[in-house]
Parts: sequence; structure tokens; C-alpha cells
Amino acid sequence: MKVKRIVSNVASADIEKATAFYKNILGLKVLMDLGWIRTYGSNAKMTIQVSVMSEGGSGTAVPEMSIEVDDLDDALTRVREAGIAIEYGPASEPWGVRRFFVRDPFGKLINILQHE
Repeated sequence: MKVKRIVSNVASADIEKATAFYKNILGLKVLMDLGWIRTYGSNAKMTIQVSVMSEGGSGTAVPEMSIEVDDLDDALTRVREAGIAIEYGPASEPWGVRRFFVRDPFGKLINILQHE
């Protein structure tokens, strides 16, 4: 398994506030906007990103970080073998990702995903 990217997630009830900072000041482009999540980045390759969201999607809490991997089943196996509790999923989401949530050693909610 290889990590493909890591995205910082920011919880906010008003994601419109992000435009002034991330788009207007920093010049990042809106790469995705689903109403509850808006992702800003530098290019289509998605190497630099920050997401501002009012929810985590599918009624979940906002994760503090999203980690995209190339083999979700391998990541899931590793998590289970380590005895780490899965807090959500695995689930195939309507926006084209398969994912699950876990907590890191510091209690941070982490979204581990693979694009389908």
C-alpha cells in the first residue's frame, strides 16, 4: 500500500468564509464543491489541498485529516490487525470514494479513502 496524498480538513458551519482566504488571498482553485464540502487546491493533480466542511459526508463527523491510499483493502487489513477501532465504514460513497474512519494515536479522526 502507498499513500497518494494527505488533505487537511477544517470543520466550519460556514464554508463560504473559506473563499476569501483560500481562493482570494492564497489563489487556490475550487477543485470540488458538494455544498457541505469545498476543496481548494493548486492543480488537477491534487497535490496541495485543504477542505472546509460542515459535515464529514453521509452524516459523519468532520475528520481532521483525509489520507488517500492506493489499496484501501490493505489499509483496512492493517488497521484491523493493529486492533484499531473503525469508527465508520468501510463504505462506498455516492461521490466516488470508498472509505473508513479511524482515530490516530492522538485521538484525531482520520478519513482513509480510495477513489473508486
